[in-house]
Amino acid sequence: MRVEVDIPKCVASGQCTLLAPDVFDQQDEDGMVILLEENPPAEQHEAVRESATVCPAAAIRLLE
Repeated sequence: MRVEVDIPKCVASGQCTLLAPDVFDQQDEDGMVILLEENPPAEQHEAVRESATVCPAAAIRLLE
C-alpha cells in the first residue's frame, strides 16, 4: 500500500491522526495533515483505510 495526501484539500479534522497515529500527524500551527509513513506496514493497513474513508475532505488517497 502507498499513501498519498492532498494537503490543500485537508480540513484539519484530525480523524486520520486518531485512527493511524503511526502514519499521520498534524502540523502544530494549522492542524494540516503530515504523512509520516508513505508505505505503512501491513498491520497499519486497516487503520489507514479507515482514515481514508472517514476523511471529510477526501484528502487521503490509497494505492494498493
